[in-house]
Amino acid sequence: MEDFNNKVAVVTGGASGIGQALVRQLLLEGARVVIADVEQGALDKAIAEFASDKVSGKVTDVSKPESLLALADYVYDTHGVCHLLFNNAGVAAPSCNVWETTVNDWKWVHDVNVMGVVYGIQAFVPRMIESGVEGHVINTSSGDGGISPLPYQSVYASSKAAVSIITECLGAQLQSEETNLSASLFYPSGGLLNTGIWTTDRNRPAELAREKDYAPIPTIEDFKAAASAAGMELEFQNLDDLANYCLQGIREKRFIIMINVEEAEETLSDRARRYGRNELPIDLASIPSL
Repeated sequence: MEDFNNKVAVVTGGASGIGQALVRQLLLEGARVVIADVEQGALDKAIAEFASDKVSGKVTDVSKPESLLALADYVYDTHGVCHLLFNNAGVAAPSCNVWETTVNDWKWVHDVNVMGVVYGIQAFVPRMIESGVEGHVINTSSGDGGISPLPYQSVYASSKAAVSIITECLGAQLQSEETNLSASLFYPSGGLLNTGIWTTDRNRPAELAREKDYAPIPTIEDFKAAASAAGMELEFQNLDDLANYCLQGIREKRFIIMINVEEAEETLSDRARRYGRNELPIDLASIPSL
């Protein structure tokens, strides 16, 4: 898909962060965009800021299959078609040992990050296939899990590893079934990302609250302060540039969309060698916290 003009795109988690940047770039390309987000206030604010007759929104909780089905109904009732599906919404839990995590940590993060992608695929892909038009599914993963996990991010990293495998299977199935759809695995990359993932607790349901107390999740400002105190200069990736890179990846029919993907190749090659030697794939020496 080389031309996004008048194409219909759906972006989950589209009212802030990477999702909002994707919406912005899609609108610049002339696409008609439906923003799906769990936060009504953020959704209303984003739509008002875009001030475009090509953008609309619907409150959507991606952890609920009925919410994704309602979103698909809205998109098809409004536009009659969906060309681009960005399963982008995601959340994170505190860093800790696996044995110190709680059931609710796993349930909340995996309901959103993993099942949200599955529900999005199941709600949209059958209709996209049936329509016969060219379409593309873009699932947002993370190098933390999809490429190599950070040990203390077991809940988040495992969810993103699952997204990577789901997308790989989806891409193969769409090809083998000779559909007019394709898939891409989007790894936000290029530097530190200043997104809402640092404050996802704001949307954590009360019924899935942590069963035990942890140290507070650090904010992006906490991270900056700690880095500064350690004499480190952080590199941040511009989100609009990242979104534009993602759209270019779709144009070029890339399955993996990742800045500096050659670095991932080196990491995965090292992990494969460790597998071949029956060793722990994680290189503990490369992780400062260990």
